[in-house]
Parts: sequence; C-alpha cells; structure tokens
Amino acid sequence: MSATNAALDLLLLIAVSLVPALIYLDWVRRTERFQSASWGPILGAFVYGAFFATIVAAILEAIIVGLGASVSNRYPGPEFLFLNQNSTLGTFFLVLVVAPFIEEALKGSGVYAYRAQLRSVADGPVFGASVGLGFGFFETFLYGVAAFVVGGLEAGIALILVRSLSSVLLHGSSTGMFGYGFARSRFGVPGAGTGSYYLLAVLMHASFNALASLATILLFVGITAISSSTASVLGLLAAILFAFAAIEHVRHVIAVADYPALLPAGAGRSPPTRR
Repeated sequence: MSATNAALDLLLLIAVSLVPALIYLDWVRRTERFQSASWGPILGAFVYGAFFATIVAAILEAIIVGLGASVSNRYPGPEFLFLNQNSTLGTFFLVLVVAPFIEEALKGSGVYAYRAQLRSVADGPVFGASVGLGFGFFETFLYGVAAFVVGGLEAGIALILVRSLSSVLLHGSSTGMFGYGFARSRFGVPGAGTGSYYLLAVLMHASFNALASLATILLFVGITAISSSTASVLGLLAAILFAFAAIEHVRHVIAVADYPALLPAGAGRSPPTRR
C-alpha cells in the first residue's frame, strides 16, 4: 500500500468516525429549543473530550494497568488476580471498574472546564453530551485504526460503524447525565447533584460494558447453555438498545429542563437562567 493510499484510508476512517458523532451532537443540541447553546463553545467541549479527555484517560489507564501488573507479578496469589490483565478477572476489573471511573472523571472535567458557558440547567446535559460524544468519536477512530492495521479498511469501517451505534452514544449519554447533575448543583436545584450523577455516569458506563462483554461473562461464570456467538450478538444488541435508550433519556432531561414553566409548582423546576 502506498503512503498516499494509506493517508486516504485514514482520512476516510476519520470521516466515518466523526460524522455520526456530529449528527448526534446536533440532535442533542436541537433538543434545547428555548435557548440553544452556541456552536462555538459546544464544539470546543467536543474537542476537549476528543483529545484531552481521551488521551489523559488512556495514559492513566495504562499507568494503572502497569502498576497492577507489577503487584500481581510480585504477589501472584489469587487475592491479587484482579490486577493481572492477562487474566479474565483482570480484564473485567479494567472494563467494569477502572475504565468507567477514570473516563467519566476525565469527561466530567470537560463539563467543569466549560462551566462559565452554562446559562441554565438544560445547558449542563448538552455540554456533557458534547464532551462525551467527542470522547466517543476519537476513541472509536483509534479502535478503527487498530482494526484497519490488522484486517484492512473494511474491518476498520465495520468496527467504527458498530461503535458509532453503541459506544459513541453511551459516552455522550453518561457524560450528559453528569452534566445535568453538575448544572443542578451549579444553579442550586435541591436534591441529587454532581457527586450522585458522577456515580450514575460510572454505573451507566459499567452496565454498558457488561452488556457488551456478555459472552465473556457467561463463559466466566460457567453458563454454557447459550453459545458464545449467540451471546455476543445478544450482548451487542442489548448494548445498542441501552445506548439509544440512554441518549433518549438525556434528550428528555434537556427538554424538561428547557421548559420549566410547563412543570407543576415545586416539581423540580429549574431556577432562573443565569445571564
């Protein structure tokens, strides 16, 4: 393959990764009809998620994996097996615990970085979704490049399309809910706030990863009534449904927060918009 063809293939992978994420971003932004957030800050939050949050999260996860490997090698007993990334238990610990906590924290930092742009509670989930969709775009592109190197252009595009229907939406949804909680705290809405919604984002992320890993989990716990291929398909379909349901919930939250006058008195009404 010539350098020119390789460059064109990479540009195609970027486009296939980027376009769905931007379509989702426009879809979420248009939910906020009363005072839609400006495209400039929204795209800035998207870029923050795409590069800063993704890269720093990858570095931190690599450090934790390295430390875990050192501990499990020094103490090879079963009590530290969850730190050994060569074991199934270690993989579960990374996918279900380490990645959700680190990635949601880094994506959440993007919402905090753009806190001055929040004019109302409805802006919180919009900016959160923007950061998350940016993260999902770049992570998906990197996975697509890895598949491209191993299996060619078709494999890279196929993986990107599958992740665009699942993981990208999940990242936008989980950070969208964090943004909602952050905005509630920032504007003084009583009830659950930033910390609770961060844990909700982590739970959403971990639940999605568990669905996507259904075949491995069933095999690990010894359930063999369902074949691995069937479990993989069922897990993928469940993960996609979960991601679409989650983004629809984020859009519902935005729509309700954007029209506080439609709520009954005292029913979680948003405070006046800051200017």
